[in-house]
Amino acid sequence: MKRLTVIPERCSGCRLCELACAIHASGSNNPKKSRIRIISLYPHPVVRMPIVCKQCKAPKCRDSCPVDAITIHDGVVTINDERCVSCQSCVDSCPDGAIFVHSDIDTPFKCDLCGGTPVCADICPKKAILFVPEHTLGQVHRLTSALGYAHLQEAEYWEHGVKKTLKYADIGGDRLAP
Repeated sequence: MKRLTVIPERCSGCRLCELACAIHASGSNNPKKSRIRIISLYPHPVVRMPIVCKQCKAPKCRDSCPVDAITIHDGVVTINDERCVSCQSCVDSCPDGAIFVHSDIDTPFKCDLCGGTPVCADICPKKAILFVPEHTLGQVHRLTSALGYAHLQEAEYWEHGVKKTLKYADIGGDRLAP
């Protein structure tokens, strides 16, 4: 099973993923009809975060649906438009905010992995959205964490009740940091 994962540090905020998704899923070039959204936070630090369904194994959206319109097929959480009564309980219960509504669409909608080849991952020029085997999901987060440490110049820690500072070598410098 493969899943979508995001690396927000790579996201440029271009929103090509939203446009490609909207065209693929609804035949419309309206990004508000896409099954993925880019959330941008300003002013500093600027954060751009792709929001996409994580295809939960025990989805809260399914548990909140009063008419059992949300099911899982082959690991993909889907909304049955014919059963859905548009109460939007799923929208409220999704912990990631990955279920959307639009006035032109009768029922809530979400990512269905484009049937197995997500267009958002294919089109993302920065590779901020990846479609990877499930067992590798933690590797992306471990790599991101390790890369964060690569840019540290110093780290503070406590040892025997005393606050200490560990200084790393200056990047590109000829000496150790004082």
